Amino acid sequence: MWDAGTVDDAAWAALTLSLTVAGGIWTWFAFRNRGLASGLRGLGFTLLPLAAYLTKTLQMFTGIAGEIGDWASNVAWSPVVWTGIVLAGVAVLLIGVSGRIRAREVGPTAEAKGLPPAGPGRKGRPALAEDGDMADIEALLRKRGIN
Repeated sequence: MWDAGTVDDAAWAALTLSLTVAGGIWTWFAFRNRGLASGLRGLGFTLLPLAAYLTKTLQMFTGIAGEIGDWASNVAWSPVVWTGIVLAGVAVLLIGVSGRIRAREVGPTAEAKGLPPAGPGRKGRPALAEDGDMADIEALLRKRGIN
């Protein structure tokens, strides 16, 4: 792959200058045809390559892009890497399936359903509500034999 470290400073300066000039032309057309807001946006984008050159981040970005390209080419052509990717997918799938199986085995608890736990003397049945209307409905349901 291309190594960003072999490019000298003059080449970086030429690249920056060409990107800045191209951006300047684009900015001029944007100011002229689309107005102030579009022109200012274009000017902002025009200044980015120059700022990247002066802070040496242009070289860093190309180095990162080269490393990503190396990694991608290794992924695309290496059966060992694809085996690792498949194993990672199987692992994630097994973890997800085990979570669903565990949720079915345990089942929801009374607290998870939003019901208070049964206290001593409540015969395992939680109260429906504390207000009078719901108490009347609960009494009526008990009277009819509906638990």
